[in-house]
Amino acid sequence: MEKHIDEKLHTLRHSCSHIMAQAVQQLYPKAKLAIGPAIENGFYYDFDIEGVTLSDEDLKEIEKVMKKLIAQNLTFEKYVIPDVEKQIAEFKQQGEIYKAELLEEHKNDNPTLYLTKDKDGKVLFNDLCSGPHIESTKEIKAFKLMSVAGAYWRGNEKNKMLQRIYATAFLTKEELDNYIKQIEEAKRRDHRKLGAQLDLFSVRDEIGGGLVLWHPNLYTVREEIENYWRSEHRKRGYVIVQTPQLAKTKLWELSGHIDHYKENMFFIQKEEDSEEQYIVKPMNCPFHILIYQSQRHSYRDLPLRMAELGTVYRREKSGALSGLTRVQGFTQDDAHIFCTPEQLVDEINSIIDFVSDTMKIFNMEFEVELSTRPESFVGDLKNWDLAEAGLKEAMDKRGMKYEINEGDGAFYGPKIDFKVKDAIGRMWQCATIQLDFNLPERFEIKYQDKDGVLKTPVMLHRVIFGSMERFHGILIEHYAGAFPAWLAPHQVALVPIADRHNDYMEKIYNMLRSHGIRVIFEEKSESMNYKIRDYLQNKKVPYVLVAGDKEIESNKVAIRKRGVGQIGEMTIDGFIEKLLNEINSKGKEEIN
Repeated sequence: MEKHIDEKLHTLRHSCSHIMAQAVQQLYPKAKLAIGPAIENGFYYDFDIEGVTLSDEDLKEIEKVMKKLIAQNLTFEKYVIPDVEKQIAEFKQQGEIYKAELLEEHKNDNPTLYLTKDKDGKVLFNDLCSGPHIESTKEIKAFKLMSVAGAYWRGNEKNKMLQRIYATAFLTKEELDNYIKQIEEAKRRDHRKLGAQLDLFSVRDEIGGGLVLWHPNLYTVREEIENYWRSEHRKRGYVIVQTPQLAKTKLWELSGHIDHYKENMFFIQKEEDSEEQYIVKPMNCPFHILIYQSQRHSYRDLPLRMAELGTVYRREKSGALSGLTRVQGFTQDDAHIFCTPEQLVDEINSIIDFVSDTMKIFNMEFEVELSTRPESFVGDLKNWDLAEAGLKEAMDKRGMKYEINEGDGAFYGPKIDFKVKDAIGRMWQCATIQLDFNLPERFEIKYQDKDGVLKTPVMLHRVIFGSMERFHGILIEHYAGAFPAWLAPHQVALVPIADRHNDYMEKIYNMLRSHGIRVIFEEKSESMNYKIRDYLQNKKVPYVLVAGDKEIESNKVAIRKRGVGQIGEMTIDGFIEKLLNEINSKGKEEIN
C-alpha cells in the first residue's frame, strides 16, 4: 500500500513539473526546457532563460500562473512520436535544443510526448516524457515552489549553466503544510548556521574546501563521544590501533583501490625526480590487515576486533561539499573484525547491538537497508552470495525489518546501512556493516583452523557513527545546538546578582571545576536577566546558577534550567551530586 502511495505521489509531482514548465514558458516565451523529474521530496525543472535571472518574486508569479492553469482542469495525454527525425527538426526550429538532444539519444526507444490539453481538446503544451501522468490537473491540490539554483546541463561543468526551480507537491494541503514546517525547522537547526552562532567549527578557503577546523566548543563534544567510543570498544572486546596517514601506491594497488577508487584519492609524489608515489589514505582497512599479518593466528585468536579513530581523505567535487556533513577530510570510527565463517552471524548481531545501544543514548531510532552486489565488483560470485546470505541470516534471526537496496553495495562486499531518524524525522546514513571476502584473499591472510589447515578469515568492515564530522553535524541539528549536559561545551554558567557576590561565585566556580564540570563564569557589565537569557537561549548552556545575598546566607544557589526556567534552590554540594548523576547516566537522571 505504501509503495502505491509513493508511486501516486511521484506521478503527481512529475505532472506538476509539466505544469510548472508550461507556466514558465507562458511568462517567458523564449525559455528553453531541459529536464523536470520528480525527486525524493518534490520535483525540479531546469530552464535556459536568456537574459533573465529568476528571483523569489518570480517564483511567486510562476505559482500564480500554475494555479490558473490547474483551475482549468487540463488533461494529460500520451502521444507516441510517429516520425522522430521530424520531431527532432521541429524541436530545433523551436529553439528547444535540450529536448532535441534528449530525443536524439532516445529515438530508438519508442519515445513519447505528453500533451497538456484544455477542455476543448486544444493542445496548450507538450513535453518529451515517458510518463506516467495524472489524468487531469484537478488532482493537483497542494504544491509550492521552494527555491531556484544554478545547475549545469547534465551536471557537466563544461556545459551551460541553467536555472533549476525546486518545488514540491503533496496529495493534501495538510501534508504540504507539515512539510513546509519541517523545512523551516530544518533551517532553524542548520548546523552551518549554528556552527557560527555557537562558535563550533569553521571551514576556511586558506585551507581548502571540506577540511574542518574544530573549535574548542565542538571539540569538547567530540572528546566526550570519543571517550564513550573507546570505553565501549574495550568493554566489547576490541583492541584499539593507530595507523599512518599515507602509504605507497603499492599498498593501494594490492588492495584494489587504485582500480576502483582512483578518482577519489589524493596522490603525493615523494620527490620531484622520483617515480615513487604515495597516497593519502582514503580508508583504514589495508593498514588493519597488515597489523593482522604481523602475527600468526589460529582459530583460538578469532574473532579479532580491531578499531581505530582513523582520519581519511577523499576527493569530492567542490559543489558537493557542505559544512560537516560532506567533507574531504574526516575521521571514521572504524573497525575491522576478522572471524571464522561460523562466527559471522554472531559478530554481525553484536555490531547491531552496539549500534542500537549507541543510538538510544542520543534518542535516535533507525531503519536498516541491505545493499547488494554492484555492477562493478571484485571477487567471485560464490563469495558474494555467501556474504549476502550471511547478512540476511543475521538480521532474519533477530526478526529485523529491512529494505533491500539492489546493486548499491561496496565494490568489495555487500553491506548493511543504518539510517537514523533525528528529532524532526529526517533520515541520516550513519552506521554501516560491510562483509568482505575479497581483501583477505588479496592480502592472503590466514588462520590455522581446528583441523590444522590454514584458512582465510572472513572480514567485517564496520562503523558506528560513520564519520565524526558528519555525525557531529547531525547531532548539532538533532539537538538544535542545545546539547544535553553530558555533551554540552559548557555545562553550567554562573551569574552573580551583583558585583559583591563575585567572590561567592568564584568559590563555586572552583568547586565545580574540581569535579570535572565544565563551567563558565564571566564578569560582565550586562544585567543579570540579560546574562541568564544569553546563557540559556543564545549559548544554550544547560544550567545557570544565580546567587545573591539570600543564597550566600543559606549557602545555596538558585537554579535555572534550559528550556524549563527556575527549578528552585539547592546547596552547591547537592547540585554537584545531581549534575554528576545526570552526566554519568548520559541524561537518564536529569535535575528537575
